[in-house]
Amino acid sequence: MTPGTTERPHRAALDDGTLARADALDILARWTDTGEFPDRMLGSVPPFRRGFVMDLVYTTVRNARALAFAVDSFVRERPEHPHAYPALLLGAAQILLMPDVAPHAAVHSTVEALKALDGPAPSGFANAVLRNLQRNEAAVRASLAAAPLAVRESHVDEQVARWTARWGAERAEAICKWDNRPASVTLVPVRGRATAPQILAALLAEKVQATPHPGLPSAAVVVPHGCHVDRLPGFREGLFAVQDPATLEAVRLLDVRPGQRVLDACAAPGGKTVQIAARLEGEGSLLATDCWRDRLRPLKENLARFGFARFVRVAVADAKRASPRDLGAGPFDRILADVPCSNTGVQRRRADARWRFDPARLAQLAETQLAILENLALRHLAPGGRLVYSTCSIEEEENEAVVAEFLRRHPEFRLADQTLQVPPDRECDGAFAAAIDRPA
Repeated sequence: MTPGTTERPHRAALDDGTLARADALDILARWTDTGEFPDRMLGSVPPFRRGFVMDLVYTTVRNARALAFAVDSFVRERPEHPHAYPALLLGAAQILLMPDVAPHAAVHSTVEALKALDGPAPSGFANAVLRNLQRNEAAVRASLAAAPLAVRESHVDEQVARWTARWGAERAEAICKWDNRPASVTLVPVRGRATAPQILAALLAEKVQATPHPGLPSAAVVVPHGCHVDRLPGFREGLFAVQDPATLEAVRLLDVRPGQRVLDACAAPGGKTVQIAARLEGEGSLLATDCWRDRLRPLKENLARFGFARFVRVAVADAKRASPRDLGAGPFDRILADVPCSNTGVQRRRADARWRFDPARLAQLAETQLAILENLALRHLAPGGRLVYSTCSIEEEENEAVVAEFLRRHPEFRLADQTLQVPPDRECDGAFAAAIDRPA
């Protein structure tokens, strides 16, 4: 070691709280630098501290704009060390938004994590900034409260402007605040296996602090954040799936009957696939496809846990281009097209989705969505069949406009029904679904 330098602390010498913050800083720095998806990077974190790291990362990413507003009032120039500015945001997130974190740990452990990653050079600076923020917390909160909605609730200006124009300022603010709430852990029963009241009773019998879903009490159950779902009664038996009940609207509109031939064309990770399989009751056929091979693994794992692995065929296929020969089956009586979208209805679960939003990307997505809808409806839907087009977006361009354009081009098809769920109505995430029938 060179005289006059300080060796970085070895990770093995750090306590779990500091290690968790180091993990979070690694993810935040990579997200800032490359735009990688934080949820995928969390897989490298040891399971015993993944829950806390997830809280740290998602709280910081979700509120990045407000946190930058707070931090930048104490910083003349952003530091160059790769983890230094993420450390300021992470520290601010703990001070301002995570009341369960001890104030001392919010600063000390974050600075120690930064030192372990970038060495001692930026740690003194980070410590000074975060201590200053702590001392001036009341003034920082007052400044944030007076900032424009997009800043104080950490959204892209374009999103807030669009929602305000469509639904008014009050609803736009309600959506933003919903997006910043930690996502609840919601259990939805699998048809034919249990009901929500039965699941709730089983959980309460085991002293789990579960409650009926506040918006749909007869359809879902909420368990505490951080709960080990795989240890809950009914998990191994496949009595419930973990999903927001808003996702079930697409399955309801699909109106699956035993004996039908069904295609779930954008199936991964498989939440809706499981619900469709249950409705077939072992009669008929179900093909679940996705265009990315790596996404088939969680799909297959889901199907296996619920006992549907032998009944459901899984394949790689591009819904935008696949022919009947590619699928090796069809035509289908029912098709679910849960297309890729901007995720603006699920931004509390997809914490980073808001920062990828822009009108140009929205237009590209709409082109892809229409291409998927046309290919599936024209080449794979049987006469007398039904296709449900669904997204987890609340943007008109991806929803009503895509369906309207499809029907304009192909007037022989008929719109049977469509629904739009806008947060925070029914305490659910956002979702759109349209049922399109092909004449016999």
